[in-house]
Amino acid sequence: MTPKVTIGLERLLNEKKYQKLVQGKFAYLCHAPSVDRNLRLGVNGIRKVFGKRLTALLSPQHGLFGDVQANMIESQDFVHPAFDLKVFSLYSQTRIPTDHMLDGIDTILVDLQDVGTRVYTYIHTMTLLMEKCAAKGIKVIILDRPNPIGGKQIEGEVLNPSFATFVGRHPVPMRHGLTMGEMARLCAENFGSACNFEVVPMRGWKRSMYWEETGLPWVLPSPNIPTVDTAVTYVGTVVLEGTLLSEGRGTTHPLEIIAHPAFEPFSQVDEFQRILKRDGIRGCRLRPMCFIPTFDKHQGKSVGGFQIHVNDRKAFRPWLCVNVLVREFIKRLGAEFKWRPPPYEYEERLLPFDILNGSERVRLWAEQYGKVDELRQIEHEGQRKYQSLAEKAYLYK
Repeated sequence: MTPKVTIGLERLLNEKKYQKLVQGKFAYLCHAPSVDRNLRLGVNGIRKVFGKRLTALLSPQHGLFGDVQANMIESQDFVHPAFDLKVFSLYSQTRIPTDHMLDGIDTILVDLQDVGTRVYTYIHTMTLLMEKCAAKGIKVIILDRPNPIGGKQIEGEVLNPSFATFVGRHPVPMRHGLTMGEMARLCAENFGSACNFEVVPMRGWKRSMYWEETGLPWVLPSPNIPTVDTAVTYVGTVVLEGTLLSEGRGTTHPLEIIAHPAFEPFSQVDEFQRILKRDGIRGCRLRPMCFIPTFDKHQGKSVGGFQIHVNDRKAFRPWLCVNVLVREFIKRLGAEFKWRPPPYEYEERLLPFDILNGSERVRLWAEQYGKVDELRQIEHEGQRKYQSLAEKAYLYK
């Protein structure tokens, strides 16, 4: 299928007006999905256009190749053997570029594929870089890419600044509805990330589009987001990282699952489906399953739970759905249920579940077996203000 969307990388490689934005020597912040519509590596195209002006590569969480697992599993600096370029990791001893990394650099290109969720760290790598570049007088150019789950819907609690960490720096809801370029504009204007930056916008992207409508190939942006379906459920299932419930890591469908070794799903699936219907959660079905994770939580043990099958993306609200499921698992597992303790993503004090959701309020709601209307109220507080700020950052209709 011919792609309907032209990404920022392709426009940079083919349009002189954008090539003129790149000043002097530059570095390229990229990873495995930094490719064009024909799956050609961005670094190869950039070197063809700009030659030896490209002097270094920067990599985000999960590494340059997307082969490194999550939560403080770091990648290191190295020299790429094929490109003969230094690769500096922004997920190792530092998440902020050092003066050494930026030595002799006039411009940085940012070409990262986000998944549309606040806790996915690439947006925070970008804003930390922007803030450092402001202090160094370095220009930043964001090569925009689609939000794979669209730009129409926002979901989830708006982050309380007291719970700011590397998985949430600013008062943004879980599902933020922006592209990387739009997020840069939002944070530059409102959250202290202003610097000398430009966005190379896409051509043809619309806010209503899910990834499949772009005609672009999907490349895993991290090891446990293998499909667009995973990116959809991830808006909710990522909060399971703050519990000892399995989110399906160690299976071929990570982050589409909720499960526990002490849970028997086959006798309970009808009741769970009834509860979702009662609480107004539509667009999905729960499939009872058992599996043995090959790594991560409960490795080597038989685990029971549900895979969340989405049958109507526009109606489905993953954040609401998964937090309701957490509430139900707490009720049924009793003392077997546990919150994951810190540290998590370099936060040593706050509970992971709280920093993922944005405050302690959802955890307290779930422990007290709160009503879904109370969860909706938590979700909607702050969203109107966020939406008004976000709309001013829009680049696309």
